[in-house]
Amino acid sequence: MHVGLAILTVFSVWRWGDWRNWREYHSVMLYIAIGNLTYNFLTASYFLWRLDADFLSNHTLTEMLYTFIIFPGTVLLFVGNYPQTKFRVISHYSYWIFIYAGFELIMTFTGHIEYQYGWNLYWSAGFDCIMFPMLMLFYKKPLIAYSLSLPIALILLWYFDVPVHLPVEER
Repeated sequence: MHVGLAILTVFSVWRWGDWRNWREYHSVMLYIAIGNLTYNFLTASYFLWRLDADFLSNHTLTEMLYTFIIFPGTVLLFVGNYPQTKFRVISHYSYWIFIYAGFELIMTFTGHIEYQYGWNLYWSAGFDCIMFPMLMLFYKKPLIAYSLSLPIALILLWYFDVPVHLPVEER
């Protein structure tokens, strides 16, 4: 499923994405990748959700597929096709939240995602409602997006009681 989603993402970016102007969206692609890598680092022993590998041999390779192909592809499609009229903006956000929640619902039923510690599909859909506006905010005002990302992350870490243990230097 995950490899198939990556192939679908590559095809969609080729067909509908603004891949010719990828440099314009490069910082947003890095923002979403860094966000996913940070989640995986901070929750390495306490995943709120975990993608179960299919063709790939483990969770780490599956996450790399999302970090370096699916999420940057999402940026090219979402930000690269961002509409100008207010009605279409709301429709654009709704469309992408529905796509993300829909694919996650399918992954839930097929056993390709596992939830733990109180996280569930509803939390993911709520997170999508925050993530997509944050992507657009980062595109337009990156410093504001960074300044909002930290408290959002801290609130989620606190709410789900994620035990963040920073490495202690051995002597």
